[in-house]
Amino acid sequence: MPTSQMIRTGSGPRVFSRLSKSPPSLLSKWSYNAPQRMIISHITHPPPLSSSLATTSLTLTQPTPQSLTPLPLPPIHRQTHTHTHTLTPPPYTPPKTGILSLLPPSWVPYGELIRIDKPAGTWYLFFPCLFSTLLAAPLSSPPSPPLAVLSTAFLFLGGALIMRGAGCSINDLWDRDLDAFVSRTRHRPLARGALTPLAATAYTGAQLLAGLGVLLQFPLPCLFYGVPSLVLVATYPLAKRVTYYPQFVLGLTFSWGAVMGFPALGVDLLSHAPALAAAGLLYASNVAWTVLYDMVYAHMDIRDDAKAGIKSIALKHGADTKKVLAGLAVVQVGLLAGAGVAAGAGPAFFVGSCGGAALTLGWMIKRVDLKSVKDCWWWFINGCWITGGVISLGLGADYIVRYVQDEKHNESESETRSIEGKDSENGTVR
Repeated sequence: MPTSQMIRTGSGPRVFSRLSKSPPSLLSKWSYNAPQRMIISHITHPPPLSSSLATTSLTLTQPTPQSLTPLPLPPIHRQTHTHTHTLTPPPYTPPKTGILSLLPPSWVPYGELIRIDKPAGTWYLFFPCLFSTLLAAPLSSPPSPPLAVLSTAFLFLGGALIMRGAGCSINDLWDRDLDAFVSRTRHRPLARGALTPLAATAYTGAQLLAGLGVLLQFPLPCLFYGVPSLVLVATYPLAKRVTYYPQFVLGLTFSWGAVMGFPALGVDLLSHAPALAAAGLLYASNVAWTVLYDMVYAHMDIRDDAKAGIKSIALKHGADTKKVLAGLAVVQVGLLAGAGVAAGAGPAFFVGSCGGAALTLGWMIKRVDLKSVKDCWWWFINGCWITGGVISLGLGADYIVRYVQDEKHNESESETRSIEGKDSENGTVR
């Protein structure tokens, strides 16, 4: 319809009826200005028409802006949809299964603080102790018997359980404000307010005293080797705030047991050069292993860490993680082999421990889906048994082979001395 047109009608209301049937584009030009919601007053409020105007001709022209009068409009009720990516975290629910469910309710926060329901960290702390014990056993003089090796390993296991709990407590005391911003840690007892910092500090002190009690069961030199590790335990949580490589500091802490097995079996590192070299290489190998598995672990929190300002190697090298993991695996196996060479290990160690570690680490690096929290968690908790297990089996097999060989050698020497003694007596008689 043109912008100006003669509309003939017999009554006033039919003018608006005809107008309402106009095309929408024309109606919007004449009666509605969408951004300002303004309506032409002379159309919405027409003057009264007399019957003499039954055949009146009206000329409708496009109105000017001055002819537009704003009118109050009733509120418009529209259904709006708000899209947000922020999900309300589920509330904390007390554990109903597992070891925590067996504890009295007042004890549950303390059990959660030391991660008693998640023993993977304890095993990762224990394995370096076991490695060094098995590697040091043939180097002691005389070689340590199996019973001594087993009792030493069990003491280390108890110490690992206690000190891992103490380390978790110290970590949560430092991170209680940061944990609230990470979905996986927001329900930790300090982050949710189930424990006060004072109660957690007192509990940590009790754990450290218990750890000292275990340490005193070892030979005295172990005390001097073990106490300095507490500095690393206390400083690791701070590393997450200042460097993208806190996993390296964690490696220095968790790998300390790779040194402890030698003095525990009476091997003096300061006077035994091969043992010192073996301990140093084994320690460095375990540092690389710790960085490797904790890099996989860090991928579970990579988004929350970025939001909370927590630094990690996963954030720094996220795009090249598998390349970094492969490099760490090569370093770990290479240093492990060097430790075996220094300690005089045999084929069982190099095939079982070094070869087994290379295969299992390669398998993990190829299979792990770093974008899946569930997959990263599976490889973290099972990787300690897979890789740590094959290294331990290789070391154990090498220890048994060398121990049996040494026993046979001692028996042979004993028989030789016995024969020589009899010959000497017979010669004396003659």
